[in-house]
Amino acid sequence: MARIVLGARSQPSGVRVLRINVVAMAILLGSTILGILSFLATDDTIPLVAMILVGLMLMQAPRIAQQWERAVLLRLGRFIGLRGPGLFWIVPFVDSVSTWIDQRTITTTFTAEQTLTSDTVPVNVDAVLFWMVHDAQKAALEVQDYNQAVSWAAQTALRDIIGRTTLTELLRGRELIENELQHLIDQRSNPWGVTVSSVEMRDVIIPGALQDAMSREAQAAREKQARIILGQAELEIANSFREAAKSYHDNPTALQLRGMNMLYEGLKEKGALMLIPSSAVESMGMGGLMGAAALRRQTLAAGDVDKQNKE
Repeated sequence: MARIVLGARSQPSGVRVLRINVVAMAILLGSTILGILSFLATDDTIPLVAMILVGLMLMQAPRIAQQWERAVLLRLGRFIGLRGPGLFWIVPFVDSVSTWIDQRTITTTFTAEQTLTSDTVPVNVDAVLFWMVHDAQKAALEVQDYNQAVSWAAQTALRDIIGRTTLTELLRGRELIENELQHLIDQRSNPWGVTVSSVEMRDVIIPGALQDAMSREAQAAREKQARIILGQAELEIANSFREAAKSYHDNPTALQLRGMNMLYEGLKEKGALMLIPSSAVESMGMGGLMGAAALRRQTLAAGDVDKQNKE
């Protein structure tokens, strides 16, 4: 499980990057200078050695916590409080800082592999958890490693929710599942002083054979919808034709004008071929119109031949 601290390197709980404590270095340097002055004044090495040892002991007292850190202070193994941020002092060899708690937002990735849904479909789910420590004392005293504990709690909660969810709900209701997962992890981690900000599911991977079946099902559903739309369009066209037939029945002139328009539309393109039923020729009075149209086409064809011969 990868654990990433926003703005810094991922570290196990309680582990700090070694940093130079300028206050401790100043104490050691001051003690060393006093020892050197005593040596120069007395020509004796005992004060020099003593001051260096005192400096080494006193330099253990000052500690510095960053703005986002809290130090868990123990005195002879007993918890006495939290320290930080900034400079604080401890009693050397009596007090100890057992844990440094990072209170920034932390991201944890977790995975549920080959987990069965409620309808027995194996899935792989990747998710990201955003959380932070709101009670440093509980995080230090109530759990051994709060980072690892949160990671395991998130993984087991994800497996639990997947086992109670169908594949369709998992694919379509991500937001609802994320909220339920956040509530479940938050409920488990609150006793450790940890609060969950949000949970985001990055990916849901299902078996390849099931993906193909779902793809075919979706394609069949789209084809069915297309056929339904086409049928509705045909029904609307038929109704329009029925209304037009009623209008043409009472107005023969309009019917002849419609026939002329059909011929015009059909003969706009050169080389167009029109197939007209004989019943339409008789009912719409298209015989004379077709003869005129044929004559016009013949004239245009003769003109094209003459033009080619001249060229």
